[in-house]
Amino acid sequence: MSIPVKLNNIIEEMDIPFEGSFSFLNRKTGEFVFLTSEDLDAAEDEEPIDDLPEWQQENRMAALAVVENEEDYIELPTKFDLNEYEIMESFCLTVSDQRKQESLFKAIKGKGAFRRFKDKVIDFGIEKQWYSYRNEWFKEIAIEWCLENKIDYVE
Repeated sequence: MSIPVKLNNIIEEMDIPFEGSFSFLNRKTGEFVFLTSEDLDAAEDEEPIDDLPEWQQENRMAALAVVENEEDYIELPTKFDLNEYEIMESFCLTVSDQRKQESLFKAIKGKGAFRRFKDKVIDFGIEKQWYSYRNEWFKEIAIEWCLENKIDYVE
């Protein structure tokens, strides 16, 4: 790819807020495309778009571009690739206060682990450390992704 992509932009795109959504990088332009599985499915099925609202038509056109020009687009790592549970677990090991560390480990067990963990991080006043740690982890994944996919990047 001739256009270097900003690493922070890749990291932001990787941090997709919900399941069933995907970010793609256009290898030729360096632009990102954010799509839902619904948009991609509709583009593959070639559903008509004339009756859709303008914003939805734009999404479907972008999805159609991805589907029809697969070689120009590459999907960014998803939430599943990032494994945020592993990131939380690893972060717990960096907390030097034994009591806090144990409490964080306990928080990540069972259903509701993400919410409990984030609540504990806030309660312990280590929110800044958590997000810094998480961002570094995302950065490493983004760099690895760029190298694997021969994407030029700038920091």
